[in-house]
Amino acid sequence: MILYHTSDTEIKDPDIFHGRKNADFGQGFYLTPDKDFTYRWAKKDAVVNIYEFKETDLDVKVFKRSKEWFEYIFNNRRAKDSLNKDVIIGPIANDTIFETLGVLSSGFIKPEDAMKLLKVGPEYIQVAIKTEKAKKNLRFIESKKIEKLDDETKQKEQDEYLKALSKELEKIMD
Repeated sequence: MILYHTSDTEIKDPDIFHGRKNADFGQGFYLTPDKDFTYRWAKKDAVVNIYEFKETDLDVKVFKRSKEWFEYIFNNRRAKDSLNKDVIIGPIANDTIFETLGVLSSGFIKPEDAMKLLKVGPEYIQVAIKTEKAKKNLRFIESKKIEKLDDETKQKEQDEYLKALSKELEKIMD
């Protein structure tokens, strides 16, 4: 599997303990198999690091957008990682996850409606390398400096997401 990690520098030897403990899938080294996503969401002067990864002999958890996924991210955002896995693969939580959770906990919407909101928009996959064992299966290939940003596509995608989110909210409120 080819994976991408965007940074401000080349990373030949990733540090799985450098990242935030309250990230979507807890502390680890985060990558994505989606090359287009990597380049589209990179900032100016970013470096895309490219790796080959083998899942052989690893304990891997794969999530889909689901209640289990949402609860796992919710707990991790509070630095309460409940899984002991080498690798976790699943959707990236959109930026509205906390707002959705706040509306849910206030009793304003039902849990099933909160899940509908969290499923709005494109689904991009992230891969969190969480153990040294998994890191040994990650091989650095090369890095590339990003020359041009795709701000137009990024803005269009954000506008489409907000429009779809508004439509889903209207359905829930009716």
